[in-house]
Amino acid sequence: MSTDFQQAREALGARLRELRLSAPEGRLTGPQLALRLDWPHSKIYKLENGRQTATTEDLRAWAEGVDQPQAFDELDARLKGFESHIRSWRRQLAAGHRPVQDSWNAEIARSSLIHAWEEAVVPGMLQTADYARHIFLRYADLQNSVRDTDAAVRARMKRQEWLYQGGKKFHALVWEAALHARICPPSTLAGQLDRLAGVIGMDTVELGIIPLGAPLKIPAANGFWVLDDRLVIAEDWHAELWLDDADSITTYLRVWDTLRESAVYGADAHNVINHARQALNPR
Repeated sequence: MSTDFQQAREALGARLRELRLSAPEGRLTGPQLALRLDWPHSKIYKLENGRQTATTEDLRAWAEGVDQPQAFDELDARLKGFESHIRSWRRQLAAGHRPVQDSWNAEIARSSLIHAWEEAVVPGMLQTADYARHIFLRYADLQNSVRDTDAAVRARMKRQEWLYQGGKKFHALVWEAALHARICPPSTLAGQLDRLAGVIGMDTVELGIIPLGAPLKIPAANGFWVLDDRLVIAEDWHAELWLDDADSITTYLRVWDTLRESAVYGADAHNVINHARQALNPR
């Protein structure tokens, strides 16, 4: 967990403790507040010591439990401030995948230059609708989230309109492993590979493929996107990280530049894609 995030969580916990100790009718002990809220005492301890992330509902209950309901807006603003950097999938997907895609679309629309690295899947900006559908279904199963698959696919496809606007540039790096990953039926993957081959040569797209046998200066770790020089979005199993500090952006761009040294482009990239395509129908 990032230091900034943990420090913000601890600061919120300290504020919660302050509200408990300054209750209008006299300071409350942890067990007393836990009894009022019908919570285990351990939850009071974890929240105040920054060992558990509060939910909006937790903060509302706390403010009312210490007889200071007016404090809720302040507490909720604090939560939104640091949670904007670490966006848990559980919370993001509570209403389905479409709202997540809408958030991405808004950020993409603000961007002119995008650097993307994907080690396991084809980047969303270059996905076919069928391929995207299977990706969303897999993640819905994993996260037990709302199945709004068709709406999510439409939103992702709409995002790709960005690629056909003048003045835009999408620098994509993909590990060859993603071209072989059977996350979808072979026929769907074949169509996706054809789509990838088709974007090579577009003036708004620079697609690099890192062959499996290429020497790597750093490990091919989790995928990430850098939007202009203002935002990094990196994905992990539990959450998306939205990072807007200069040091993080510089680090991720340096990682991207290092990975790029192992990539092939143009005709060589075509050859790697064709190899993956042929592997789907071996003779």
